[in-house]
Amino acid sequence: MIDICPAAPHHIEALVALDSVAQHEPERAAHIQAWVQAGTCHVLLVDGRAAAYGVLHHQFFNCGFIEMLMVGPGYRRQGLARQLVEHLRAQCARPKLFTSTNRSNTAMHALLLQAGFQRSGYIDNLDEGDPEWVFFCRVSGG
Repeated sequence: MIDICPAAPHHIEALVALDSVAQHEPERAAHIQAWVQAGTCHVLLVDGRAAAYGVLHHQFFNCGFIEMLMVGPGYRRQGLARQLVEHLRAQCARPKLFTSTNRSNTAMHALLLQAGFQRSGYIDNLDEGDPEWVFFCRVSGG
């Protein structure tokens, strides 16, 4: 059974454990805690266990922005990221929703294009040699 809900403090440990970056970068673990405390983090549970999380805020030029989307290694390639993106789109309180990913993250590009996003430009100089591609979609309820 799949459930998606706002992440609560009791989810933090599980979110850090499933995040492949947080396991070797303590800064990411601190971000997860801050996102949960700010109420911007949503957790996807499979049979009651944290399998993925996403972060949505509305501070990107007053538009929605999916800042983070992470699926635990054991749960990838099962359509969970797509479900989480759809959930975050439904939660977006603005008519425009943006997100971004590195040029090298072709799996995320494919996911976003399949979910109805379109490329909206790129940002150089965040990760050396790997530009950040920005994606956009209109939100019906925003």
